[in-house]
Amino acid sequence: MAIDLVIFDCDGVLVDSEPISTRVGTAALRRLGWTIDEAEYAERFVGCTNEYWAEQVGETPPGWRQRLDAEHRAAMMAELRAIEGIEAAIEQLTVPACVASNGRHATIRRSLELTGLAKRFDGRVFSAEDVARGKPAPDLFLHAADTMGVPSERCVVVEDSPFGVTAAMSAGMRCLAYAGGFTPADRLAGLGATLFHDPAALPRLITSLG
Repeated sequence: MAIDLVIFDCDGVLVDSEPISTRVGTAALRRLGWTIDEAEYAERFVGCTNEYWAEQVGETPPGWRQRLDAEHRAAMMAELRAIEGIEAAIEQLTVPACVASNGRHATIRRSLELTGLAKRFDGRVFSAEDVARGKPAPDLFLHAADTMGVPSERCVVVEDSPFGVTAAMSAGMRCLAYAGGFTPADRLAGLGATLFHDPAALPRLITSLG
């Protein structure tokens, strides 16, 4: 069945934010007394919703979250880049595309603007704030497809986290999982997605699905 819509995750697929978030988040949790390294942080939290993260972290001292937010924002402003090759791949797509991310709208917008990708998705950005449940529930992807007027079976999701791949599978969508970035391929294997390692392969892979 032909593909009529490509749904991109943002962090780790469009923008190389996950190493930054993991470094800053790990340091913040260690200040709380957690014995956690970046590998464990990535496995537990990369791709999750803000609500899930807050539930897992629990109570924090006054000012702790504000400091974390400021550190995260400063690091993103200084270091954030688009995933290498992703803009060229987007340019070659022959079907519409949108973004569906577990991040907040303000965070997604800032990431896309900092990397020059905002113009690619003007008016076609969806956040976990828009639905009752973020990934790994299917709600966000189904909401994006419904808003774009495309049946789920004619959508392909481009993801890079187990949370996102699980959500895509639950939504009845095909999924391409980026295994050439921050998330190790072995964490994405066996979830039902087709793995790829080079964004340049995306247009060909999407065409082959139809």
